[in-house]
Amino acid sequence: MSTFAPMLAVAPALASMPGGIFDPTLRVKELEDQLVSMRASLVCAFNQLLDLKDLNTGYHSTRLAEWSVRVAQELGLPESRFADMEVTALLHDIGKIGVPDSILKKPAKLTEEEYDLMKKHPEYGWAIVRLFPSFEHVSHFVLHHHESWDGKGYPGGLKGTEIPLGARIISVIDSFDAMVSSRPYRRGLPMEEALRRLIIASGTQFDPQVVQCFIRIAQNEMSSVFAATGTSTTVVL
Repeated sequence: MSTFAPMLAVAPALASMPGGIFDPTLRVKELEDQLVSMRASLVCAFNQLLDLKDLNTGYHSTRLAEWSVRVAQELGLPESRFADMEVTALLHDIGKIGVPDSILKKPAKLTEEEYDLMKKHPEYGWAIVRLFPSFEHVSHFVLHHHESWDGKGYPGGLKGTEIPLGARIISVIDSFDAMVSSRPYRRGLPMEEALRRLIIASGTQFDPQVVQCFIRIAQNEMSSVFAATGTSTTVVL
């Protein structure tokens, strides 16, 4: 008799037992865990690539991820969408790796031709992120994060609620962060001035509901953020 015969004889019984060594549910769980781990590794790898290209910093991407989830919570998005918001915040500018450094790092105003090329980065980002497993929502948020509430944004010219909510959230928080962050060629704006500019653009560039939600969070929670970055929270007159 084969030495494997006893094992083969009991295999059906073991497989049918919950938690058995051949329990298919355990295998499915293992594969799901591997997929989650692979997605996390891909996100970290591409975020590191952005850092190497000097397109963001770890602190920048981390606070955008935190703010996006906070706004999503306040707006009542299901918890299942929080991970999508976090990934979008980290990778929304991944398409800029397809834009020449001479444009990305140009300290002067871009020419019309250069600006047209810069405006391609959401499409480049979508082409990358859509290849990630289970990132369909994220890819559309990346694609549309430069749309405007009044329909004058890009690349699709979407208007109002035609724009995915995740993209509307990223648009507000990324614009705010860009305004308050210092660059080699300029100092970041004080928080109150950046918030004032968000309010002015509410209803034209930005979703008014998202702006109001983010302002509430900013006014309650930003003091520690601005202390860490060395930026004032008040307008310098």
